[in-house]
Amino acid sequence: MRRRALISAGIGLVVAASAPAHAGTRRVLHVRPGDSVQAAVDAVTGPGWTIVVHPGTYREVVNIPADKAALTLRGAVRDPRAAVIVYDNANGTQKPDGSGTYGTAGSATFTSAAPGLTVRDLTLANDWLRADHPDITGTQAVAAYTYGDRTHFENVRLLAHQDTLFVETTALTAFDRQYFRRCYIEGDVDFVFGRATAVFEECHFHTLQRDVDFTPKGMVFAPSTARANPYGILAVRSRITSGAEDAAYKLARPWVPSYETTAWPSLVVRNSLIGPGIDPVAPYTDMREAYPWQTMRFREYANSGPGAVISVPDNRPQLTAEEAAVHTRRTYLGDWRPYERR
Repeated sequence: MRRRALISAGIGLVVAASAPAHAGTRRVLHVRPGDSVQAAVDAVTGPGWTIVVHPGTYREVVNIPADKAALTLRGAVRDPRAAVIVYDNANGTQKPDGSGTYGTAGSATFTSAAPGLTVRDLTLANDWLRADHPDITGTQAVAAYTYGDRTHFENVRLLAHQDTLFVETTALTAFDRQYFRRCYIEGDVDFVFGRATAVFEECHFHTLQRDVDFTPKGMVFAPSTARANPYGILAVRSRITSGAEDAAYKLARPWVPSYETTAWPSLVVRNSLIGPGIDPVAPYTDMREAYPWQTMRFREYANSGPGAVISVPDNRPQLTAEEAAVHTRRTYLGDWRPYERR
């Protein structure tokens, strides 16, 4: 099972001795096996703190509120497989208090509303499985739900199936910026989705094998960009691979939420390697007939690989060189430049 694989990833790396979550210097909290990551978050008393998560598997839900600004959450070692934060709620999972189900956002293992958040060298996962819960139809199960401006993920593994990474904004009118660098993100249906201005640089997107007899098995991206926002999701110098058969997946479909029907989804994939798992003939599809993908802001530029072959030009809108000069990390992120940090 997938859950067993996630947990065993930390075997041989777990620190035997445990120490209080508050050990360390004044603004650094350490979390070791037996401690709680959420308890460390709760202990943060102001901006600029660092929480160091030592190797091990932490089965819990972590929620970082907006008042924990400029928080850094990082693994104690550089290998993101060493420290795993994982849980298994889904959209249709009943809450323990009987008040209903969690919903998509509420299913997230990791949630953050904090501005200036940095997460690095960790695995964030939701190991809920459809096969284990055939009675549940709300199968979205989010690994990370982020909605804060200047959110920065570096060298992070994000693992789930449907709706792995929810890149959202603090309000319908907000253009919150998020930057993901050298991250690994896997899933099957709409597994990178949301309204944020989100830049993915040198990231690896991987579509999973899925035990269904239809295609497409799923989609990588499902942006829901606000119409007033000139920039949505940008994937640059990245790669897309697949555990499924050739052409089983679509690159994207537009998400126009019922609560924001004026959304105008925006996605640019450029200078990236697209493997054979993506359908090269028809890489886009509709989520709802009322919002055809052809009317959305979907563009590509200078991609390579078998999944990037342009056989039907109308199905693969391309940027011109002049337009491509605008669709860069610097333009999308503006005066915030996390990529310049060393």
